[in-house]
Parts: sequence; C-alpha cells; structure tokens
Amino acid sequence: MQNWEKQGLVFSTKNYAAVPIGNFIQENVLRIYYSSRQKDNKSTPFFIEYDLESRRIIAEQAIEIPLGNIGTFDEHGIMPTSLIKKNNEVWIFYIGWNTASSVPFRNSIGLAISRDDGVTFEKYSDGPILDRSLHDKCFVASNCVLEDDGFYKMYYLSCDKWEYINGKLTHFYNIKYAYSKDAVNWIRDGHVCINFSYPNEYAISVPRVLKENGIYKMWYSYRGNNKIKTYRIGYAESLNGKIWERKDQEINLSPSDEGWDSEMICYPFIFDYRDSKFMLYNGNEYGKTGFGLAKLK
Repeated sequence: MQNWEKQGLVFSTKNYAAVPIGNFIQENVLRIYYSSRQKDNKSTPFFIEYDLESRRIIAEQAIEIPLGNIGTFDEHGIMPTSLIKKNNEVWIFYIGWNTASSVPFRNSIGLAISRDDGVTFEKYSDGPILDRSLHDKCFVASNCVLEDDGFYKMYYLSCDKWEYINGKLTHFYNIKYAYSKDAVNWIRDGHVCINFSYPNEYAISVPRVLKENGIYKMWYSYRGNNKIKTYRIGYAESLNGKIWERKDQEINLSPSDEGWDSEMICYPFIFDYRDSKFMLYNGNEYGKTGFGLAKLK
C-alpha cells in the first residue's frame, strides 16, 4: 500500500498551475514547470524554483515560448508535460492545443529545447512531433518520456473518440506506447498500456513512469466510474514496459475534507529527494487552484 502524506499547498493561484513537472537545479532546489491560463483562456508556460529544505518558493518566471501562428497545432496553448536531459540540453515535451469546430479542442505533442539548463527554450519545430494518426484517431496529449535500454520510450494520452453522453460531449482517452532512437521521430502501433477498467471510465491521463529494480512503475490520473466522478491518481506495474497491471487500490491519497484539493486529486509528478519519494499533484478544477506536495510514508 502506498500511503501518501500530504505536505500542503506548494503554489497557490486562481489562474491555473496545471500539470507540474520538476527538474533539480541544486541539491535542494526543484524547478517546477507548469502552465497557466491567460485572460483569453490561452495556456502559457511558467516555472517556479522551490527549496525543498525550507519549503518556500525562491523564484518565479514566465517562459517565453511563443504560441503558434494561426492554424497551427499550438495556436491556443503550450503546456509542458514531460522533460528529459539530452546532450547537455533540457528537452520539454509539451501539449500544443488549438480550438476546433465540431469538438472543443484538438491536442498534439510539441518539443522545446533549452541550452541554458532549462531557463529559456526554443521550439524544435513549428509542427508537432506527435499528432493524431492511424493509431490515434482524435488527438494525443500528456506524456512521459523515459530513456531506457538504449532508446526512448513514450507513454502518452491517446484519444480515440468523442461521444455524446446524456447530451454532453465526452472524450475517451487511454495511455499508449511509442519508442524512438532520437526522441524526435517516434514509432507506434497503437499498443495500449493502460486501458479502461471501471464501468463508465473514459479518461486516463498524465502518465509518470519510473524504472526501479527492473520493475516499471506508472502513476496516472483516471476518472469516470460509477462511484467516483472526478479525477483520482492510479498506479500500475510492468515487467517489460508494455504489458501493465493496474493496481489503483494501492494508492492511498484522497481529496481533503475541504480546501483546494477537496474535489479531485490529479496530474501527479513523482521524484526522489533524500531517500524519500515525493509527488507534486493538482487539485480542484484540473489545477485552477495550484499544486501541492505529498510524501510517501
């Protein structure tokens, strides 16, 4: 059983701080990237620098990655979702989104690269590195990239359909797998890693994968079953990184009785610090209230 002990709200906002991801820049200092929403509802990236020893924010900065031109995949939003270090650079894989007509939005995956240790970034290209395809019918979005066994593995959200349920347009997405030699050109065949398990489940998102002692471990968000309507955090394990067993019952982290995370728990990011495992996570309204920290007991 994973008993996660809440450490409190790290960053509070009324303007979203969604899908936090972290990168250590000093022994005690974690640079946390996230996306916020502007007055026109467009998503743009920021970061804070958080001292884990003193438990305080020591810096905050916007990231100047321009939104895409009209009609491009990231015209209306750039949301960091995963990062790796490669060739003394920091690579951020981000969700690029633009509004659609028959459905509210469409997502793709873009890449931005930093050559100054993750302070400033430039887009790798004006187009996405991963988009809808034969195997991903509607869109692709949140992801985790892992360097392993001499190549890169990506676990990513894949939406296969939209459907009207009780008059409400609903997207159905799960977690699929792709691999690459260079982390730019990805090969995929539609293999599903985490699929729906509960009655009326329709959304599995923001995978976070670690490999420990030969076992692949994934944390993610899931929602839509007969008992739980809002996001919770799930967990799965794999011996080969492709065939996974869901073990959601092992996660002990529930919404609070009141406050910023009283309605939902979602969008985890897992990291190790001083021989302990920690989780950044979002709360109510998909990160509108900020993000907090939990520690594995």
